[in-house]
Amino acid sequence: MPSTFLFATWNGGGAVPPVLSVARALRERGHTVRVLADTSLHAQVAAIGVEAIAWTTAPQGDPADPAKDVIKDFEARTPIGAFARLRDRIVCGPASAYARDTAAELRARPADVLVAEFMLLGALTAGEGAGVPVASLATTLYTFPTQGAPPPGLGLEPATGALGRLRDRVLTSVMLKPWEKGLPPLNVARAACGLPPLDSVVDAFGRVDRLLVLSPRALDHPGREFPAYVRHVGPRLDDPAWAGDIELPPGDAPLVLASMSSSYMKQRGRLERIARALGTLPVRGLLTTGPAVDPATIRAPGNVLVTAAAPHTAALRHAAVTITHAGHGTAVKSLAAAVPLVCMPQGRDQPEVARHVESAGAGITVGGNASSRTIAQAVERILREPSYQWHARRMAAAIAAETATDLAVAELEALAGAGAQLSG
Repeated sequence: MPSTFLFATWNGGGAVPPVLSVARALRERGHTVRVLADTSLHAQVAAIGVEAIAWTTAPQGDPADPAKDVIKDFEARTPIGAFARLRDRIVCGPASAYARDTAAELRARPADVLVAEFMLLGALTAGEGAGVPVASLATTLYTFPTQGAPPPGLGLEPATGALGRLRDRVLTSVMLKPWEKGLPPLNVARAACGLPPLDSVVDAFGRVDRLLVLSPRALDHPGREFPAYVRHVGPRLDDPAWAGDIELPPGDAPLVLASMSSSYMKQRGRLERIARALGTLPVRGLLTTGPAVDPATIRAPGNVLVTAAAPHTAALRHAAVTITHAGHGTAVKSLAAAVPLVCMPQGRDQPEVARHVESAGAGITVGGNASSRTIAQAVERILREPSYQWHARRMAAAIAAETATDLAVAELEALAGAGAQLSG
């Protein structure tokens, strides 16, 4: 029986295509889907054939334009400063506004399931308050500390022995402490929805029926244990609607796909260093700048084609190496295509993704400000040493197995069915 799904998302750059991919899959299955989103996303929402609804009081932005970006984490001087901007400007600070808009939409047009990008705690709070089944979508590796894995984001190996477990407990406490400043505005939103206060912001991420991780389970630590409400449902490999058509540089030399963030992260200098690096190698380069950088501003040698966008899924069928900031979307698409990576993480979840790619043996991590020479040496090493290709193929096989069935759609349809039985 067709169900009605209300999605809630924000313009979080690379987090957008996976969320819209799930919405489109549900629409193609015959369900009614609408999406609460920033107006800057409405063209992308329309492109997948579902109804777009604007936030009315929640913040709206466009991370491709630094003047319109809500978080502006590129202005932060430290990783903790960047985190505070996300906490205060999206996750907790405007929780009441997101909750108010989501609750108003649910009252105007009820839904069988609310599906929200997992950083929108305000939207998730509204769903909890309305008593509808709630699912959140994590568009990267599972972010929170668990048994069987070190605290995320620190590049550590899993603990062994009593000292290792002590290390993890201490570091977990340190990592979770910055969330505390977000608790008062979150609890204000909960009170407005008729819900009791929480003792921890992190607890709020678990106040869902399902948290669907849109990331390969094979990319995470094999011994990691997850809460019962967490499901790994495999990555979404769709290209964004704005990716356009494929154009490859001429010739038959190995192709290197290079791409930094789709949102603004002061990446123009990195893009130029990558272009210079590829100019020293016997390769072809396809460098996509994304909507945040004008390709005309990038100086590139003759063997490098610079374009605003290209469908990465198509380009990766021809590629031998990917150079990337290690955004989850580009990294996982490369692994799914059995293409090893040179990772240049700049911030956000990127150092963690790069760490897992390297641990899988499918890539090399260099600094976000690596020189052209360092970048070129990393590309040469991947082209020269077959182990990177072998591990990338191993990851591709694992991802193919995880995505053979659309587990995200299956979980959401089951949630809608369970909700209908309870209401009936």
